[in-house]
Amino acid sequence: MTLLKNKFLLFTSIILLLCLQLEAFAQEEAETFTAKNSVFVDLGANALQYAVNYGRIIHQNNKLKIAASVGFSMRYRQPSEPIHSGYLIPVIPAEITAFLGRDKHHLEFGTGFFTILNRRFLLDPDQAGELQEKTYWDRFVMARIGYRYQKPNGGFFYRIGYTPTLAFYNSGVSENPIQFLPFGLGVSLGKSF
Repeated sequence: MTLLKNKFLLFTSIILLLCLQLEAFAQEEAETFTAKNSVFVDLGANALQYAVNYGRIIHQNNKLKIAASVGFSMRYRQPSEPIHSGYLIPVIPAEITAFLGRDKHHLEFGTGFFTILNRRFLLDPDQAGELQEKTYWDRFVMARIGYRYQKPNGGFFYRIGYTPTLAFYNSGVSENPIQFLPFGLGVSLGKSF
């Protein structure tokens, strides 16, 4: 009888320890993001200097979230007298990123695209001494890998990332129409809601 009682106690203890161990190693479910929208300022990286952006989480599945954003900024082009005075160039960035993590700390990676409406002033071959304005779109493709801090229920968020860029210059007179810019860094500050 004591042998049976000891076996029962041993068996019960082992089962209890196994259950406690499984509970200790069980992974917590990632929180569902209720704050799917964000407004933020991008410094560096996407758009080269700055941009004001709107972003939205378009998919979430446990630890994986996918977000898309689009923005706008104006970039100042230095004057080149007597050809032209300084002017502003519109910049339109867009980005899609995925971020992994639970709660508020995430590894973020993705790709972005931005375009700049640019112009060149060339001597008009038909009109002596007159300038001819040519407008064109320069395009840039950017990669991102970095850290993203964003709470599931909203509030302040920021991110920092390494952002190498591939530039496609479309002016027709560029010596290097495709350039790789390996040293990009971007910081974003904003609010999610």
